Formats: sequence, structure tokens, C-alpha cells
Amino acid sequence: MLLSKYFIPTIKEVPQEAESIAHQLMLRAGLVRMLVAGVYSYLPSGLRVLNNIQAIIRQEMNAAGAQELLLPCLQPQELWDRSGRNTQMEEIMVRFTDRRGRKMCLGPTHEEVITDLVSHQVNSYKQLPLILYQIQTKFRDEIRPRFGLVRSCEFIMKDAYSFDLDENGMELNYKLMYDAYVAIFKRLSLNCVIIEADTGVMGGSGSHEFMVLAESGEDTVSLCGTCGYATTLKIALCPQCGAHMHEKKAIEIGHIFKLGTKYSHTLSALFTDEKGARKPIVMGCYGIGVSRALAAIIETNHDADGIIWPSGITPFDVAILPLNITHTESKKVAFDIYRQLSTSGVNVLLDDRDERSGVKFKDADLIGIPVRIIIGTKTLSQNTVELQKRHDKSICAIPIEGVAHAILKFLRE
Repeated sequence: MLLSKYFIPTIKEVPQEAESIAHQLMLRAGLVRMLVAGVYSYLPSGLRVLNNIQAIIRQEMNAAGAQELLLPCLQPQELWDRSGRNTQMEEIMVRFTDRRGRKMCLGPTHEEVITDLVSHQVNSYKQLPLILYQIQTKFRDEIRPRFGLVRSCEFIMKDAYSFDLDENGMELNYKLMYDAYVAIFKRLSLNCVIIEADTGVMGGSGSHEFMVLAESGEDTVSLCGTCGYATTLKIALCPQCGAHMHEKKAIEIGHIFKLGTKYSHTLSALFTDEKGARKPIVMGCYGIGVSRALAAIIETNHDADGIIWPSGITPFDVAILPLNITHTESKKVAFDIYRQLSTSGVNVLLDDRDERSGVKFKDADLIGIPVRIIIGTKTLSQNTVELQKRHDKSICAIPIEGVAHAILKFLRE
């Protein structure tokens, strides 16, 4: 991709409306733009990152045996009346009556819809166990949207649901999803604190939250520096070792629940067992805030100059910076390297703008691509270019003919 043709409107100054570092950098680096409070458009780089996050989630969910589907955003309120959650969540639900007179809502979550689907399609023990998941937009009429994508009115979530014969089966799938979440967040470079949590309006017998420590977090976590015990309860001493607990701000990026038969009972999701008895399916549900994860990644991977994207999540793998694009040899070498890497399947951003080198360096730092190739007239006279890593700014000289090989080796490692 040529930067001169790429829609990435960067901003030099910190936007006044940005409350957190991640929010500031998402706006400054041209990842998102706000339409109204709590509602954002994802620009090309932001969408690239979002797609990379979703790809990692899909890979781990599929590896765990979950099957992807896509449920509707539009939901009949009648389902919510049957589950009993219509009044519990009415303050955040976006409701309307359609032209047929049906009371509808934009889905804030999908437990009711998935349970209704399974109630009509699964009726025998031979069809269980089953894990279904989707990556879908949710809508919540938040009273106070904050921190950009951390608390917004329209957001993207991965939600999965397990369906089992009994509690033992549900516990096995719950552990399977727990382990999948650990793998997902590790690949997203998010160091999570995992906490036993209240089930809230979701209901069920137990749950775990996956929290990322961050200054912009809305939750407060009590953390023991001695043994690592964490809780959302405000306690002075760790119950495991007696050490003092320290309060930290955190962003919740994942939450998993043991639902039991809460939804299957009220929405008649039943199966016939081996003896011919009708029983409610035992359920679990498992959510990841996909768009919120994007914010959490930036919140924990940045420096004073901009974003530092982890590999595998970055919108581009390599940035090529010819410091003087009007210099014939610099331009030729830049485009030769660009073609070599692109042909090898590397996502490359070539800064072909006729701008000062300082502008190019500042934008490269802000955008945060993991590795950059710097092409200057001095190094070209020595038949070399410079390879610089974003995370530590370290630089090394590489012979021009060996650039593609060095980059591919670096990306593999």
C-alpha cells in the first residue's frame, strides 16, 4: 500500500474529546472517527487491526471445536419477556416498534436468540454437546459512553454458547473455553488477570472475568503482589497469604459464565435423553469484547511517540521510509523492496510522500508498524539500508540485496 493513496488521516495534536491514551492514539493514528458519542467508524487501518484480532479469535475458537454462525441484530422483545430480562436490561436496550406493530430491540446480547434457535433445532441427546459462536455487533444505550471503544453504544463482541447434557459436560466445555481464552489473549499480547466474578444479569452458578490492568479501566481490581490473587472485592489483606492488596484500574475484555438451565428452562430448550425423558439443556456462555480488545492492546502497547503494535495484530508488517522520494536511486530501491516483500505475502506500507524526513518518522512512530526500512542517500552510497524495530528503536544496517530475506526472517521469529 502506498501511503500517498492510503486513507489514514493522522492528527498531530491530542484531540480534546479523547479521555484515555488508547482513545487519543486511535484518533491520532487514523484508526477510528466518532460519528456521535459512543458510535465510531473504523477507518482502513482500524479495520485491518480489527480483522486481525477476529482472525486470532476464530482460529482458537475453531481449534476448540466451536462452530461459527451469525445471529440477527434485530430481536423480538417477546423473547426477553419470556426470559425475564426485559425489565432487568430495559435501561440500556434500544427498543422500537416496527411497521407491523411488533415490539423489537437491537440486540445488546444474544442468549435469548441462540437459546430460541437451539430449542427448535436440537431435541436429542445425540446432538449434544455443541458449541456455537458468532462475532457480531451489539447495541446498548449507554448513559455515559467513555474512553472511546472501551464503553460505547455500538460495539463488536465474540459470543459463544455451549450446550450440554448435564453439569459435568458443561464444566468440561467451560474449561475448554477458559483455556481458549488464555490462548487468545496471549496471542493478542494482553496480560490478563483472571478473576472469579459475580454473574449479574446473565445469571448462572459462576463466572470468570478476564481483566487487563490499564489506567483507563472502569473496573477496580484488588491485586496481591505476593501471590497474584486478584478480586473485584475491596479487601485489605489477601485471604491466601495475608499480604496487602493493591487496587488497580482494569478493562474487562472477556467474561465467561456457567448458565446452567436458566435460559433453556424458560425458553424451552429441551432434549430427550437415552431413557426418553425430556430435560433442559445445560448451557454456558463466553464473551470477548473484540472492539474493546483493540483499545486494550493500544492501552498496554504504546510509548510517548505512538502505538507499538504486536506482530500478528499490526495493520502492516513493514513500513518503508525513503527519506527523499525525489532522489532517483532512493525511489527505485524503495519500490524494488516494496515489490519483493509484497510478492512474498508481507503487508507493506510505503511512505512515498514528498515530505520531510521528520514528518515521516513521526507518522511512522505514531502508526506503530513493528519494523521499518529506512532508505537514505548516505546509506545507499554504502549499498545498505537501515532496519529499525519500533519497540526499542534499535537500528542495524543491511545490504540492499539481503533486505527481503532479513525481513522475512525477522517476521518468522
